[in-house]
Amino acid sequence: MNTRKISDSTVRRLSLYLSLLRDMSASGTALVSSVELAVGSGTTAAKVRKDLSNFGSFGKRGQGYPVEQLRSGIESILGVQRQRRVALVGVGKIGSALLGYDDLPARGFGISVAFDIDPKKIGRSVFDVPVLSMEELEDRLSADSIEIVILATPPPVARDVAERVRSAGVAGILSFAASKLEPDEGLAVRWMDVALELEGLSFLISSAANGSEEM
Repeated sequence: MNTRKISDSTVRRLSLYLSLLRDMSASGTALVSSVELAVGSGTTAAKVRKDLSNFGSFGKRGQGYPVEQLRSGIESILGVQRQRRVALVGVGKIGSALLGYDDLPARGFGISVAFDIDPKKIGRSVFDVPVLSMEELEDRLSADSIEIVILATPPPVARDVAERVRSAGVAGILSFAASKLEPDEGLAVRWMDVALELEGLSFLISSAANGSEEM
């Protein structure tokens, strides 16, 4: 495998390829070409081949890629060949929506436990996921060997919660809080800013409109 740093855009495309491959696998498709993967993921065949070449050889020139082999290979690269142990902190609107998102467990990220400070939520289950008190956070994360925590807390408390999660030995955080969290040794952090994503989408829309006007 290439030891150079793999870009976020490459990783995102691998996820798109994997989604396509899982559908193909379910339908019994045996072989897939780089062109088919490119069309399905909105990129080019050359980019598909370059992305995959970062991680070894998966197919034969002119014959395409064996779907099962490539699916298994990308699952291994992304670390989703097994279910990851995930917990949620913050059972508000975003958190509740995530608990009800059926695609997460189907893609290897089933949320097994959630935490909140609201007494009305503690002790109940949301979409069959138990909601516990924040007082139980560290002990339960350790006991359940949680690997990833999704933070859907208000920004003012996100950093404090992140420190508690870090101390419990969790390997990664996905934060929906508006305050950006920094990664640390042994802790990977991804930050989801919905407004930022919408601004990027707005840029694409504006660029397309401006391009049409210039033609």
